[in-house]
Amino acid sequence: MTKQSKSYYIYAMMSASNQVIYFGVTNNLIRRVYEHRNKIIKSFTSKYNVVKLVYFEEFKDVLSAISREKQIKGGSRKRKIDLIGTNNPDFNDLYEDLL
Repeated sequence: MTKQSKSYYIYAMMSASNQVIYFGVTNNLIRRVYEHRNKIIKSFTSKYNVVKLVYFEEFKDVLSAISREKQIKGGSRKRKIDLIGTNNPDFNDLYEDLL
């Protein structure tokens, strides 16, 4: 029996108005975005209506994903916007594409 490789993701979500940005790490991107969109967990994202998945990266190693998340979170707002805009210039919601 072969062990299936697990994926980990860093992701960025924004409010509908694109004013608020949130970065996180998860091992199940579809489930986690669903939780944010449906405000299942009372948190920063539910308080500020952060519902659009605008960016994500996939990793095979959880420590690499966490390290990347910290790197991004340590950057300026402009760098975060530039990172998202380079891959998703219109800041479209990518969630439906995952389904």
